[in-house]
Amino acid sequence: MSTRFLTQICALSLGLLGPCTLALQADEWALSGPLIAHDPTLVKEGDTWWCFYTGAGTPVKSSPDGRTWTQRDNFFTKELSWWRNHAPAMGALDVWAPDIQKFGGRYWLYYSVSEFGKNNSAIGLMSCTSIAAGDWRDEGHVISSKSGVQPYNAIDPMLVVDADGKPWLSFGSWFTGICLVSLDPATMKPNGTVQTLAFRENGIEGPNIIYRDGYYYLFVSIDRCCIGVESTYKTTFGRSRSIHGPYVDKSGVDMLVGGGSLLEVGAGRWIGPGGGSVLQNGAEWVYARHAYDAENSGKPALRITDLYWETDGWPTLTRPLAKAAVETKCSK
Repeated sequence: MSTRFLTQICALSLGLLGPCTLALQADEWALSGPLIAHDPTLVKEGDTWWCFYTGAGTPVKSSPDGRTWTQRDNFFTKELSWWRNHAPAMGALDVWAPDIQKFGGRYWLYYSVSEFGKNNSAIGLMSCTSIAAGDWRDEGHVISSKSGVQPYNAIDPMLVVDADGKPWLSFGSWFTGICLVSLDPATMKPNGTVQTLAFRENGIEGPNIIYRDGYYYLFVSIDRCCIGVESTYKTTFGRSRSIHGPYVDKSGVDMLVGGGSLLEVGAGRWIGPGGGSVLQNGAEWVYARHAYDAENSGKPALRITDLYWETDGWPTLTRPLAKAAVETKCSK
């Protein structure tokens, strides 16, 4: 039975049978296995999904289908010698917000080390030809910040490839907000000037930029993370015709002055969704993030949902009618 027919039945029944609703829900992936994760980043190599995330030594999971997950060995087994030059008071093996993507025949893993609440931070880089083979190469230091010297915070890195195939690095947290810098494709390290794309007084971090149909979309996490069910994290977005911005929300407000349209806010069991990544999965799009589980002592868990696009090009978690499984609820 078609969605249109069900809609017509529901509308006709209103006067006879009472209230009738159509429930349109995003396709939440049913996940199993060890799901604890914070700031997850996903990538596919062949048929295998990989998830890297914040934690001591950068924990790693893998899955044959993106749904059934297995815990793997942590990526780092010891601290690299240069980390504490930039973040001397960092926690032991405390590596934050990794990002892994394929570009130019290699997988690039950007990660950050930092002192919590300060911008004594640095971004590092590892690369390989195959995650499964594990032929990793240490690419070293990428960019750093120091309290009282650089205004930005060099954490939460994310590789961006523009419409012309040129690589960029987005990064940033609180302080001056979300930043962007061009990368040398030979080294995958900065070769330009850092610019600010978005700012918000009450907290903004975790940038994720994608390109689709003539627009660059900037997804960010706003407000506060990392306090379990007391977290107020949520995900917002804006878009621009240029990778340099301005990024504006659905109301036309620039993200440099606090703009941002809401993608997801916590409710019920899942509190404070954020620290996410948006990636293309064939012809579809996927939104992966963590949320704090109110049914598991507020621990952060991996969640994956299909991401859709409205007719005017804005992202949404609401399934279009043409794709929706329609549930009718009519009562007297």
